[in-house]
Amino acid sequence: MWVQAVVLILMLAARGTAGFSIKRSARGSDVLYKVPLIDGHNDLPYNLRSHLKNQLANFNFSANLSSDAYWSEVASSFTDLPRLRAGRVGAQFWVAFVGCSSQFKDAVEQTLEQIDVIKRLVREYPDDLHYATSAEDIWEAFNSGKIASFVAVEGGHSLDNRLAMLRLMYELGARYVTLTHSCNTPWGDASPADDINSGTPAEHNGLTDYGKTMVKEMNRLGMMVDLSHVSHNVMIDAINVSVAPVIFSHSSAYAICNHHRNVRDDVLELMPGNGGIVMVNFYSGFVNCKSAAEATLEDVVAHINHIRTVAGVDHVGIGSDYDGVDKVPAGLEDVSKYPDLFDRLADSRPGEPTWGTEDLEKLAGLNLIRVLEEVEKVRDQLAAEGVEPYEDLMPRSDLGNNDGCITDSFSFLKSPQVGIDFGQLTPRRFSHGICD
Repeated sequence: MWVQAVVLILMLAARGTAGFSIKRSARGSDVLYKVPLIDGHNDLPYNLRSHLKNQLANFNFSANLSSDAYWSEVASSFTDLPRLRAGRVGAQFWVAFVGCSSQFKDAVEQTLEQIDVIKRLVREYPDDLHYATSAEDIWEAFNSGKIASFVAVEGGHSLDNRLAMLRLMYELGARYVTLTHSCNTPWGDASPADDINSGTPAEHNGLTDYGKTMVKEMNRLGMMVDLSHVSHNVMIDAINVSVAPVIFSHSSAYAICNHHRNVRDDVLELMPGNGGIVMVNFYSGFVNCKSAAEATLEDVVAHINHIRTVAGVDHVGIGSDYDGVDKVPAGLEDVSKYPDLFDRLADSRPGEPTWGTEDLEKLAGLNLIRVLEEVEKVRDQLAAEGVEPYEDLMPRSDLGNNDGCITDSFSFLKSPQVGIDFGQLTPRRFSHGICD
C-alpha cells in the first residue's frame, strides 16, 4: 500500500511539472497582481544623500542591499529593486526631503539636488522604473511590468515661502508637497505644535492667509496637498480651503497611537466629504505608542482597520515611510513584506472589518489613483475657468528674525497691505557675514 501511495505522489508531482495547475486558496495579496500597490512615501533619496552624497556610481540598486557589507549596517535601509519586486510594488513616491536646518538658507538648492537624484535613479534603471507624473502613468508602468516613480517634496520649507518655487517644483515633476515637516514655516504650523512638551509651540494656530494661498495654488497646478507632519489646525484649515482631495502620505491613526504625527478621528471624519486618503505609516514609534520595540504587523493592521472604520474604505492607503525611519514592525521588515500585510487583512479576525477583493484593491492603489485623477480634474476645471497663477506675496514681517540670508526685497511685502507702493520696497543692505 505504501508503494502505491509513493507512486501516486510521484504522478501528481509529474503532472505539476507537465503544466497541470495545482489550485490553492486565494490570498489577499493576489490583488497585487491585478492593481498596482502604491506606496505614498519612501525616503531612499535621503539615504542616497546622507550616505553617498547622491553619487549613484557607488550605488547598485539591483542588488539586495540587506546582504551588502555597507548597507546592511544602515538602520534606515529597507529598499532595493529585488525587494521592491518581491513586495510587488507598482508605484512609489520617492521623496525629496531636506532637513529643517536648511529653512531660510539653502533649502531650495538642496531640494533641487534631491529631485535631480530621483530623476537620475529612475533613468539609471529603465527596465524597472518608469518616471511618472500622472494617474495614467501609473497604469502605463504597471501594464509594462515597471514601478511608476513619482517625485514628492516633503516640507514647505523647501519652497522658501515663494509661490514661484511651488510652480517650479511642479514643473520639475513633484506631484505632492507636504505643507510642513517637523518645523513651523512662516505660513503654517507643524505637528509638534500639538505637543506641549515638544518645544515647538504653535505660531499661527493653523494656516495663515498666505498658507491658504499655497493650498489654492496647489489645486490650480494639479498638485496633491499632503498633510502629514502638519498640526491639527493646519489639517482642518487645508481641508476647508482645498477644492481637491488631500492626502496624508505617511500618517497613522491617533486613536490607536496618540502621537502628534497621527490623524485624529475628527479629521478622519472629514475625509469622505473631501475625498482624500490617509496612507498608513509603518514607523514603529507611530504605530505602537506603548512599546515601539514590540511593534508588529498587527499594529499596522489595527491602524488600517481604524481608519477604514472611521473614514471609510475609500479613504485609506499605504505610506510606509521606509528609509525615512530606523525602526519598523516585526513582519514588515522591508519593502518585500507588503504581500504579508494584504494576506493578513484578508484573514479577518473577530471584531475586524471584512476585507473583500475590491476593498483590498482600493487600499493597494485604486484609492490613490482616484485621488490623483480628481486632483487632475480640478486642475483642468480651474484652467477652463481661466484661473490664473496666484501672485500673492508673503509679508516680510512673517519671516520674523529669519531674514539674515535674504538679499531680495522684491519677493515679499514690506507690510501686509492691500495696495502696494513698490517705491517703498527699497533693497535692504547686508553686511558680509554668516547666515544664521
